[in-house]
Formats: sequence, C-alpha cells, structure tokens
Amino acid sequence: MKPKTAEALRLEESHTQTMPWKKWGPYLSDRQWGTVREDYSPSGSAWDFLPHDRARSCAYRWGEDGIAGISDDRQLLCFAIALWNGEDPILKERLFGLTGNEGNHGEDVKEYYFYLDSTPTHSYLKALYKYPHQAYPYDQLVAENQRRSRQDPEFELLDTGIFNENRYFDVLVEYAKHSPEDILIQITVTNRGPEAKTLHLLPTLWFRNTWSWDKNTEKPSLKLCQSDTEAAIIEASHPSLGQRWLYCQGNSDRLPVHFTENETNQHRLFGIENPTPYVKDGINDAVVKGQLDRVNPKQVGTKCSADYVLNLAPHETRTIRLRLSNQSDLAPAFGSEFEGTWQTRVREANEFYQQLAPFAMSDDLRNIQRQAFAGMLWSKQYYAYSIENWLEGDPAVPPPPPERKRGRNAQWVHFDAAEILSMPDKWEYPWFAAWDLAFHTIPLALLDPGFAKAQLDAITREWYMHPNGQLPAYEWAFGDVNPPVHAWATWRVYKIEQKMNGKGDRQFLERVFQKLLLNFTWWVNRKDIHGNNVFEGGFLGLDNIGVFDRSAPLPTGGHLEQSDGTSWMAMYALNMLTIALELALENPVYEDIATKFFEHFIYISAAMSRIGMDRDELWDEEDGFFYDVLELPNGQSQRLKVRSMVGLIPLFAVTSIEPELLNRLPAFKERLEWFIQNRPNLVHSIACMETPGIGARRLLAIASQTKLRRILQKMLDETEFLSPYGIRALSKLHDEYPYVFDVNGTQFRVNYEPAESSSGLFGGNSNWRGPVWFPVNFLLIESLQKFHHYLGDEFKVECPTGSGQMMTLWEVASELSQRLIQIFAKDSMGQRPLYGGTHLFQHDPHWQNLILFYEYFHGDNGAGIGASHQTGWTGLVAKLIQQFGEYEEQQKARD
Repeated sequence: MKPKTAEALRLEESHTQTMPWKKWGPYLSDRQWGTVREDYSPSGSAWDFLPHDRARSCAYRWGEDGIAGISDDRQLLCFAIALWNGEDPILKERLFGLTGNEGNHGEDVKEYYFYLDSTPTHSYLKALYKYPHQAYPYDQLVAENQRRSRQDPEFELLDTGIFNENRYFDVLVEYAKHSPEDILIQITVTNRGPEAKTLHLLPTLWFRNTWSWDKNTEKPSLKLCQSDTEAAIIEASHPSLGQRWLYCQGNSDRLPVHFTENETNQHRLFGIENPTPYVKDGINDAVVKGQLDRVNPKQVGTKCSADYVLNLAPHETRTIRLRLSNQSDLAPAFGSEFEGTWQTRVREANEFYQQLAPFAMSDDLRNIQRQAFAGMLWSKQYYAYSIENWLEGDPAVPPPPPERKRGRNAQWVHFDAAEILSMPDKWEYPWFAAWDLAFHTIPLALLDPGFAKAQLDAITREWYMHPNGQLPAYEWAFGDVNPPVHAWATWRVYKIEQKMNGKGDRQFLERVFQKLLLNFTWWVNRKDIHGNNVFEGGFLGLDNIGVFDRSAPLPTGGHLEQSDGTSWMAMYALNMLTIALELALENPVYEDIATKFFEHFIYISAAMSRIGMDRDELWDEEDGFFYDVLELPNGQSQRLKVRSMVGLIPLFAVTSIEPELLNRLPAFKERLEWFIQNRPNLVHSIACMETPGIGARRLLAIASQTKLRRILQKMLDETEFLSPYGIRALSKLHDEYPYVFDVNGTQFRVNYEPAESSSGLFGGNSNWRGPVWFPVNFLLIESLQKFHHYLGDEFKVECPTGSGQMMTLWEVASELSQRLIQIFAKDSMGQRPLYGGTHLFQHDPHWQNLILFYEYFHGDNGAGIGASHQTGWTGLVAKLIQQFGEYEEQQKARD
C-alpha cells in the first residue's frame, strides 16, 4: 500500500478530532437573498420579500452569502471579496441572477464564476470570478428575459456583449491553510482587456448578525489595530469564537480600511430612522458614492473592507496577499513562511488527486474530474433553519405575520438544522434537497467518506425526519415527495469506503438503516392508498415527463398507479434487503428483517405486472414497456402511453445475491427457497430466482430477461432514448408523435423537447421533457452492471439498436458512461458539447478549460442547461471518470 498523502493524514486528524482542519471552509452561500429562510412575508413570496436589490442593505437572519468566500463551521466570522470597477451603481458583493418570477425559464444566475480546486479539508482552495470592465447590465438582463417567452432561449450575460474584446478582470481567489486556524489568502487580478483599467478590490471580513434577533446575545467586534505601508491588521473578537486577526498586505501608501455594522439600513428599506449611521451598505456608499460619513471614522464595527485600488495596464496581473489567523503577532505575515506553505499546499493537493486517480488519463479528463470534485467541495454550505423560531419569530423583533403558521412548512415544527451540508447549487438551490443529497454522497465518498456518511446520517436524524417517518424534501416544501434513494446511497457509500479502506463502517450502516425503516414504513402507509403495492403521489424531478402534475389532484379525478413510483419502492426494498443481509452477518436478528424486505420486493414486483383482474397492468406486453395507469372514478383504467424515463426506472430494481452469503444466512435462505416453491403465482412475472446465474448467484429484479431485452431495445434506439450524450428523459418518438390525452375537451400533450420545457405547468424551470439527466443515467449504468454480474458475457444486446453491433451489458454500461463523459470532453475539433455554440467557451484560452456542471443537458447536442453549478448530482461525472480509468487499467493488466 502506498504511503498516505499529507491531505489524507489531515483528513484522519479531522475525523479523529485531533486537529480541526475542516473548521474553516467555503461554507458561505452564493445566494442568501430570495430564500425561504429569509422570507417573512404573509404570502410566502420569498423571491419578492428579499430580492437582490435589498440584499446589500438587509442583515440576514439565517446565513450569509459572498463571492469566493469562507467562514468557520458555525458561520460566525466570514470572509469574501467585493469589487468595484468604477462604473457599477453598486459594489459587486454578491452574485446576481434572475428570480423564479423574472427568468423565462425560472431562476438563473447571471455571472461567470468557476470552482477550480479544493482538497477535502480545504487546506487548499481556488476559485475564479470574471468581472466586466463596464457597468454590469442588471436592468438589461431583467428586462430582456422578462420579454422572452418560454419558447425563447435565455438571455445570458455573454449575450450583452459586455465581455467583448476581453474587457474584464479575472479575479483568482486562493486559500492555503498553514494550520487549521491560520489561513493564507492570495487574490490575483488580471486585466484581460486592451486598455488600462482601475479596480477596487475589497477583501471583506464580517460577523454574521446574531445579536439583532436576541438582545441577550453579546455583540462581537472588529477594530483596526495597525495600518501602515507594511500591513493593515484587523482584530476580530467574538464571545464564543474567540479572537482572530486579518493581516492585509500593505501598499506603498497607507491602506484604507472601511468599517461599518452588519445591520439593516432601515431608512433605505422602510423609511425608519437608523439607530446608527453605520449599516450594512455603508461601505458600498463610501466607495461607490464617496459618502465617507457612512463608514465609522473610529474604525470599529462588525463589517470591514480593505480598499486596494489597483491601476492595471492592459494584460497586467497584480497579486494581493492576506492572512486570517488566530495568532496576534505574526511578523512578518507574508515572508518566506507564507511562500513555503503556499507551495507545499499546492503540491500536496496535486499529490492527493494523483493518488486518488493514479491511472493513465488525458490531461483534459483529469481537469474535468478535478473541477467536478472542486465543485462538490465548494458546494458545502452552513445551513441554519429552525422552523419553530421562523414561525414564532425572535424575541427582539416583531412577530412574523400570523398567516405563516398555516402556510409553508408549518407541519414541520420539529425541524432544526445548523450544520455543514452539501447543496445542489449554492446560487440556484442554496438549500439542501434530500434526494439530490443522496447522489452527492457518491463522488464525495471518493474524496471524504466521513463527510459523505455525515450527510446521510444528518438527513435521517430526528431534527430533520418528520415524526411520521417522512424525510424533508427541500425548504420550499418539506412535505413534497422525492424518490426514495437514501438506502441506495447509504449502501454505495458503505461499499466505496470498504473498497478504499478495506473495512466498511457498520455502525454508520446500522444507524442509518434503523432510521430508514421508519421512512420505508411511511412510504408503505402513505403512498400505497389501496394497499396493492402500487405507489403514487408525485416524484419531483420527474414530474414534467408525465401528462399531469402528479403532485396535484388529477383533472379527471381518480389517481395514478405509477410505474416509476412503484419501481422506486421496489428498488428501495432491495436496497434495504441488501443492507439487512450485510448486518445479519454479525447480528442474526437482521435475517428476519431481510426476509421482510425480500417479501416486500416480491409483492411490489408482482404488482408491477398484474395489478388486478379489472385493471390495466403497468407492463404493456404489446409495446414491451412500462407505463403509468390512470384509475378513473368510475372504476375504469387506462394506460398513459408516454414513452419516458418512467418506463426505464423499473430497471433500477435489481440485485444479485452471492451463494456464499446465502450459505452464511441459513434462516433467510430457507425462507427464500420456501417462497419460490410455494408462491409461484408471485414470482412467475419477475426475474426467476430458481435459475442459478454465473457463479450460482441469485437474481432479484422486476425485469425478466425477456422484459429486459424489450426495454433495452427502445432505450438503446437512437431514434428514441439513446442520445450521443446519454439516455434522454423522454423518447424522441414524441417529437413526431406527441402524446395527447383529452379531458372534457381539454387536451393534455407531451412533446419531446430536448432542452427547456415550453410548459409552465409545474412552475420554475420545469424542464424534463427530453434532456439528459445525470442521476437517472448513473442509476441505469449501475443497473446494467448488476444485470451483467448475474447474466455474464453470454447475454448480449444490440447497441445501438439497429446497428448490428452486439454488446454485453457491461459494455453497454461503458458506452453510456463514455457518452456522458463526452458532454464535457473536447471533441476532435477541440470543442466541448457542453458549451454548444458559445464562442468564448469553445475557443478563448482564458475560458475553454473552465468547466461548468449544469443541471441537465440538451438531448440532441449535449449543451448544458439549467443551473450552471449543479455539481451536486452532475458531479457524478467524476465517479464515471474514476470508474472508466480503473476499468482501462484493469484491461491493460489483463492484456
């Protein structure tokens, strides 16, 4: 075994709490404004209550945002950059974008920023922000996007021409930890344009406002200790965090440092006199408007900014260094120690990632994987939200409007979060989303199994999970329903760590399993309304590939028997079965629980093919595909023949059981054999348990070999599901043949739309009628690998359909992986499908190797669409690259 890297040793020290290497990290949000947490309106209109224009003046209640910033793990003390180009009407302190009401496809960040590097302990961090020379076109972006319809493309910042002729600054922000409490900061600014330009660079330090909500809370303070040509030193004192010092590298002249309070400007927002002239937007007014009376001449406060005025010639680069430390007497703060630590941390980051992926890989693929991992790690955020306090209000401020007690999340009074969580996208989705989080843990487990486990443990804790067993979906509506993927993620994280370390964490596995038992019971009791093992109730993220909004009452009355809902539950049962069998190896009690989930799976799977004598089956024998079934109030039923991901999700419900495992669990084996022999009416319609597979394995799956072949025939057809860039959410068949359903003269249509949906039925950026979507593609790849594990190399299918090329299921999985990876990779012309026809990203050397990880991808050309930093689940590409590299290495070894 290779010796552990320095970063791996730091991870161990962090997990054993020997050294708090993760106390400081990129835990700021990219957007705190417009969130449910900060919404105190009677109507629940979060976007309107605290928009971007108010954010600079309003002290946040629950968190903080900033550009390329860091904070401690309770987000008490924060650091980020602010910028002013001399043209903007306001400081660039936070990222701008359109709200859900303003964008023609929902919320959308309108900035260019890139997370380039991070180690798991954040001992090294790197991010890039591109800031235009000209005034930022706030009004133009809003007006043009509001003018456009859902059928039009989004109007992006590049479309304004503001980056033409490279008239912008590259602002590179890096952090390197000398020790857990001594953080080196380097900000490198390059004028990319053809003319000399001046930039105000304002590194900003501030305390999150905790004192305005409770008058018994002691207020922290910042004060200037020293300011000369060598350095400006700011002392930060907090009653619980203690003392810190920010060292700011000096200029030839004395460095100006502006101080104000992180408190609401009530005069600007509400017309009420401020108790102090020094409020949150005071530094903005001092720098942009020259109103120096808005900052405190005594140079004390709770928010401060050093003001570096950089006069940059064309293409000139300047570097500014700072240091945030728990040491008060660093002299010199920026000498050889700074430089030595900096070079060491950069080298150690490279060593960590080289050891993680030691196999041969192109520089391009290595860059993609490294940035995917960086995005995953930068997407950590301190998430605080107490529903009880949010509903009732705080003691020092007026109570919230009474309407909220009957509104959003009022049934989740127990919810009380205050920890570091992985966000889907810290601007578009700066709140945890339960099912997204499950996918995040897979690539995170490669980097830091401890953090991945902590995420799954947290979401199932009693301060998250409802007393009835439901997991909270996301803050806009905790009670919404997401696919139950947490048992799958728990098992995968357990196995990834076991592979890495030679031993899995059984205590983690058992702890989360116990909580998921409650969640599984909630599903069975609440989402199987007829008790026939067929499930319904809407599954967000897959809603827009159906005829109706499945989370709302149907226009026909009645209800839907959902192919995907039922399949997710079959998958859930198999995941729980797999975990129970592992736990049973050391505790026989779990054999009984394994039997329970085995029987659950059998009953659910049988129901997929035979709901009842008077009802249509979910499986359509003529089409060879699974569909939803609409149950009408008059007792009649009808298949909704939409060829979509709904019919592919049954493939997710698959696992094989090794003979060695069965022999070690005789009680479970006996029950399994009895069931096969004595319940032939239940097992006949699923993959046969009686036929030993390769190595005498047993298979449990909804899809028999016959059904599997028929489903794959459509899935691998390039005129249907198979895109050059993965599997589409909806068959391209519906481009020429839309599905139409008539209800009392009103037509409901499903058309193939490879990018954004033209339908506003589901709200926001409703977008699932054709694009390629990473989470379900990843699950399809895993499922094909599981089928291959049982069926072996003898089982082959045509891929693509009609090509005459026969592949094993492992080869099909590899083909899908490569198609997904090539979304990001340079093609033979040196262009990335990811960026479509965007010239700068395709050709400019300062843009073309910067990777964004979009929410989903165009079903025909692979262009990225939706949230641009959805590294959460699109970061799964890092796992695919890792798996591809390992497979290639194994093939070379065999040859």
